[in-house]
Amino acid sequence: MSYFIGLDIGTSAAKALLCDQDGKIIAIAQQKYPLYSPQPLWSEQNPSDWWQGSIHAIQQLLAQSAISPLQVAGIGLTGQMHGSVFLDREDQVIRPALLWNDQRTVAECDQITAAVGYERLIEIAGNPALTGFQAPKILWLRNHEPYHYERLAKVLLPKDYIRFMLTSEFASDCSDAAGTLLLDLNKRDWSAELLQTLDLPREWFPTVYEGSQITGRLLPSVAKTLGLPAGVPVVAGGGDNAAAAVGTGIVCSGLVSSSIGTSGVVFAHSDKIRLDPKGRLHTFCHAVPGKNHLMAVTLSAGNSLRWLRDLFRSSASNLNGAEDLALSYESMTAQAARVPPGAEGLIFLPYLTGERTPHLDPLATGAFVGLTARHTAAHLVRAVMEGVTFSLRDGFEIMHDLQVPIDQVRAIGGGGKSSFWCQLQADIFGSEVVNLAVEEGPAYGAALLAIAADQDAAGVTQVSEACVKTTNMHHPQSAHVERYNQLYAIYRELYPVLRENMHKLSHFAVG
Repeated sequence: MSYFIGLDIGTSAAKALLCDQDGKIIAIAQQKYPLYSPQPLWSEQNPSDWWQGSIHAIQQLLAQSAISPLQVAGIGLTGQMHGSVFLDREDQVIRPALLWNDQRTVAECDQITAAVGYERLIEIAGNPALTGFQAPKILWLRNHEPYHYERLAKVLLPKDYIRFMLTSEFASDCSDAAGTLLLDLNKRDWSAELLQTLDLPREWFPTVYEGSQITGRLLPSVAKTLGLPAGVPVVAGGGDNAAAAVGTGIVCSGLVSSSIGTSGVVFAHSDKIRLDPKGRLHTFCHAVPGKNHLMAVTLSAGNSLRWLRDLFRSSASNLNGAEDLALSYESMTAQAARVPPGAEGLIFLPYLTGERTPHLDPLATGAFVGLTARHTAAHLVRAVMEGVTFSLRDGFEIMHDLQVPIDQVRAIGGGGKSSFWCQLQADIFGSEVVNLAVEEGPAYGAALLAIAADQDAAGVTQVSEACVKTTNMHHPQSAHVERYNQLYAIYRELYPVLRENMHKLSHFAVG
């Protein structure tokens, strides 16, 4: 029996997963590491922490399992997207890495848009310039730390730095590279036009592979440290969302995942490139060779429910059972289930931390609209859950406009563990919603890509479909679908009306 490791370089921890050749999970281990914010809006990590975390996670993984290390036949990599690891000519890290959630690059995004053109940027890279992407981070280094920029010889994404440490190879995969804003989606390689326009040398960037291609082999010295045999193949892998999609079976047309965690993500497989000219959806290459995906993001999804829970917990009052609701998410949803669809005319806008899809508005704010004296804490909970789901539906509606087929929605993340929230999604999306028998996130998808090493799209799809099983089907309830269609139409009208005053009020919050 052969075994495979999926290694996920997350924002909070390195997670290693071991599965057999049939996709059965044998062991999981993780090692946490710190995140730094030396200035407001900055978010950084030390790549050395990722490396030490990876070593410890793999060592723990092997210690937990009863297998022989000689049976490990491949390693797949995944991790947080968009981050920038800057290396000098001696392959040494120049400064801490700038992460996906770093917000310091607003001016550089404007610089990129002005240089390339908004429409042309979307035509080539599939996305507008956003602060999270890698390209503006490189320009920030040039603009603000020229003494570091002068030393620059290589730029890597987080998981690709770990690949370099494992194999000494400079390589990336299409899905993660697409999140740099420098990849030509049609060519699935670095864009000569974008690099030339931004005056960035091609040799700074790694070779780009498809997700299941072998990019290198484990170095003898590293293998000895990890307790693995030298020469174990390391496949390209994928960015965290694309790898997670392989691990949840979103590998063919018609399948979409709806993830409700701190943020919310709607992820759709696409056999061809589909671009939103307004830039409301992300379009990236998939980890499935030759395929693509579209992604809509709600910034405060599960976080909105957590905000409400914490508000109840901190409240000294006991209005309408608030203390009971504060006990757990389960008790909150149980109370919400007793409230009729639409929360008796109460709608929540979940823009507590700004919004990505469809508004691209960092100054958007949350709101309850329709609040009356008859509404209870249970109504607030239901309205929050419905508002978050309406926000996810915004992504579905854009996908429909782009003619993305949606036959089945797979509910994952914290929202996927709630039967009530799954049914709510079925009713608001008007689509069949299913759960997964096992959900282990990006690390599992990376391991499946290692199983499918050097196979084409059909091979990756076959491996994923064989290993991923669904359960708990939720069908739309026609009466609820009709009501939610009416409420969603009202929901969509609220942001344009409130936008100007949201922005005015934001100045008071900053002051």
